[in-house]
Amino acid sequence: MPPENAEPLQAPQRLTDRLAALLMQRIESGELAPDQRLPTEQRLSEQFGVSRTVVREAISQLKSIGLLTSRQGAGVFVAPSHQARALAFDPTVLHSMEAVLQVVEVRRGLEADVAELAARRITPEKARVIMDALAELEACPALGAQGVEADLRFHRSIARATDNPHYERLLGFLEQYQRDAMRVTRTNESLDNGYMVQVHVEHRAIAEAVTRGDAAAARDAAMRHMVNAADRIENATPPIRRALDALLKPPSSSRTE
Repeated sequence: MPPENAEPLQAPQRLTDRLAALLMQRIESGELAPDQRLPTEQRLSEQFGVSRTVVREAISQLKSIGLLTSRQGAGVFVAPSHQARALAFDPTVLHSMEAVLQVVEVRRGLEADVAELAARRITPEKARVIMDALAELEACPALGAQGVEADLRFHRSIARATDNPHYERLLGFLEQYQRDAMRVTRTNESLDNGYMVQVHVEHRAIAEAVTRGDAAAARDAAMRHMVNAADRIENATPPIRRALDALLKPPSSSRTE
């Protein structure tokens, strides 16, 4: 049991990410000042009602992006104000339907560029990998993590076909947001059989255009897929919207490793 004066975090799927985001917010607001020493792991554990393992992993995340630094024998400190931080995942972003639509909007232009370039640089081996990824995706059940991961692998196979590693790295970063967004969109699609048929058609259209080297068609298919994904969310029926809203609400707080 955490102490009465604890500031328990609402516990979604990743306590570590949420603690890291909360500490990041306090650093960026100035509540935790440059060169200020952080409380001990034990004190942070008590303050937020989480385990020391969660605290340690959250601190490690912030060290990796340059917000915190260790000083031998002295503890962990907020980095100097001039030290810039890298692009970092903010797990608090996906809290509403509007936020999910914003992630889809970011993907729209990126996926179109990726599909077009992949089509221009397609080879028989790349085409085989993309079609294998499509077959795996089409064989997955509509609901569950398996389908989400297969969906991501399909889009990643197209990014890899561009021969530009930065596209795959950028998609890798966005996947941290996409997993939750895709969980929402795939749930929406699974509740309407017509949606599922449409999504299968859209994925296949992207794959076939890319693998035959039709850059214009590939770009159009990828763009249309993302536009339609947004439309499917915006035009969801009230029962489906309630189900989607429930997915975006974090469960009640609990202490965990």
